[in-house]
Amino acid sequence: MKVKISYIIAVFIVMVIGLCSRTYAASLPVFVAEHFGDALWASMIYFGVRAVWSDKSFIWAGLISVVFCFGIEFSQFYQADWIKGIRSTKLGSLVLGRGFLTVDLVRYSAGILLSLMVDWYFRKRLAGR
Repeated sequence: MKVKISYIIAVFIVMVIGLCSRTYAASLPVFVAEHFGDALWASMIYFGVRAVWSDKSFIWAGLISVVFCFGIEFSQFYQADWIKGIRSTKLGSLVLGRGFLTVDLVRYSAGILLSLMVDWYFRKRLAGR
């Protein structure tokens, strides 16, 4: 249970950092403002997957996260009026995005890979105690 709670805490920490990266984008370096939000969103998804399935392998969680994030990105090709209405809201655009961008796939992959490596490092370190 402690492991699940640590992943839930990680989800909220990453969520706050991600929201701050969007809110204060004008004050951040251009590279950070343009890329970190999507990478952090994918990181949040990874830690959410780990919170639900903490007994699964790091690779499994990473793959599920990639499938989820890529699925959301590819769903942006669907442009029916009802989903465009959802995407026009702040929450809808944060969760579903607005339009497909290939670079988002790279950002998601980087965020998930970095999160997986951080997760692996701390889990191995805690296991050594």
